[in-house]
Amino acid sequence: MTRTWLGIDAGTSVVKAALFDDEGEALAVAGRPLELVHAADDGVEQDLDAIVAAIGDVTREVSAGQTPHVVAITGQGDGCWVTDEAGRAVRPALSWLDGRAGGILGRWNAEGVTERVFRVNGTTVFPGAPGPLLAWLDEHEPDVLDRATTAGACKDAVFTRLTGERATDPSDSSMPFGDGTGIGYSDTALEAMGLTHRRDLLAPITVPVPRGELSDAGAALLGLPAGTPISSGPFDFPACARGGGLRAIGDALLIVGTTLGCMVHVDRLATEGDPAGFSVATGEPGRWLRAMPAMVGTASMDWMLQTLGLGVDAIDAALATSAPGAGGVEVLPYFATSGERAPFVDPHASGQVTGVRLTTTRDDLLRAVCEGLAYAARHCFDAAGGATRIVACGGGTRSRPWLQVFADVLGVPLELARTPEVGARGAVLAAAAARGEDLDVETWTAPEDVVEPDPARHAFYADGYARYLDHVKAARPFWATRQASAAVAR
Repeated sequence: MTRTWLGIDAGTSVVKAALFDDEGEALAVAGRPLELVHAADDGVEQDLDAIVAAIGDVTREVSAGQTPHVVAITGQGDGCWVTDEAGRAVRPALSWLDGRAGGILGRWNAEGVTERVFRVNGTTVFPGAPGPLLAWLDEHEPDVLDRATTAGACKDAVFTRLTGERATDPSDSSMPFGDGTGIGYSDTALEAMGLTHRRDLLAPITVPVPRGELSDAGAALLGLPAGTPISSGPFDFPACARGGGLRAIGDALLIVGTTLGCMVHVDRLATEGDPAGFSVATGEPGRWLRAMPAMVGTASMDWMLQTLGLGVDAIDAALATSAPGAGGVEVLPYFATSGERAPFVDPHASGQVTGVRLTTTRDDLLRAVCEGLAYAARHCFDAAGGATRIVACGGGTRSRPWLQVFADVLGVPLELARTPEVGARGAVLAAAAARGEDLDVETWTAPEDVVEPDPARHAFYADGYARYLDHVKAARPFWATRQASAAVAR
């Protein structure tokens, strides 16, 4: 009898589901858009009920009356999803894009809190991380936390809703509350963040991933039989690493998505040097993902396209028209409202476009964004310790000319991860491994293509990258003063 495996990815802007056969071939894929609600003071929230409903819709669409062998869930990381014992939202979730905890993070930076946390677990907190958001709620909405059972991750809230079980996996639990082992929480980190009294809101950690069965209520939500096996985790970044086939130390993943996800498979927890990035536990002893998940990504390109009144198809045309170097135009693509979190943390970070003249074209502006994001990726990989092999995935990889820019800047061949739904694919592989079931990982993760770097362009972009680093260094002191000036003006 042929088995099917259902992977579900509850992302930030869309929920997707993919039904795979035993060889990793996608039999059906479905998606539903999600809404982000922008609140006052840079708040960004999401409705858990809407996400659960979307999961039910895509599950019914791809399963088409079949019962999958296993349901495997992954989802967006960070943020703060405050729920009761049944997995129902006590308040709208605070997204990882939420910037309201920027003031708290500023105090923590000044007081050395962020560095103390990094020395424990290799994680640099940013405004949308669980620690600052939980502290913001504790300061502004303590009654909400008093009524809650869990303050955790998106996928874990969904898992509780579908199974009635409260649990998280090593990946989400390792940042920023982890104790550096991948399987426990740190008293030191919680004390530093002033959150010891909220420790009971952290879900128990299950290694390698939580497993359960659909409850009657969960079965009704998904349209599947009660008792269907279901797992939760890892969250989307490490799930993509697994789905992309990262296995050896030095293997790396580049996610060209809403954000730019850069991570390298390492064999030790990095807590030395200047705090930067995240260290994500894999659930395997001596195996970590050193992650530099920048806030920049295709969202920066989307903003430029919208500003210029262009569609996404304009990217390839621009790269064919504008030569490398973009006619002297250079971009720092830090357009996110909450600043930047990797390879440095700065809630005041903002974008820059320099070198613009009357002869500058729209194509030059688009190429400059493409090159700026590629430089940002190299900055992240350099901070993570470098990479010997890079697998690429995400919506931005659909543009082969843009992927060529990434390859030329990085100077490493880019293997295109097997599609569709790399994160959902990784969640299934994690579920199968946790159950002791044998899937052919090499077949499931075989790359679809390889983009080779051009040596001459790599040499050209080396100079551009050096200028990029100089621009970042020069801009950082002005970001904070710009923010202070804006506050005075208000």
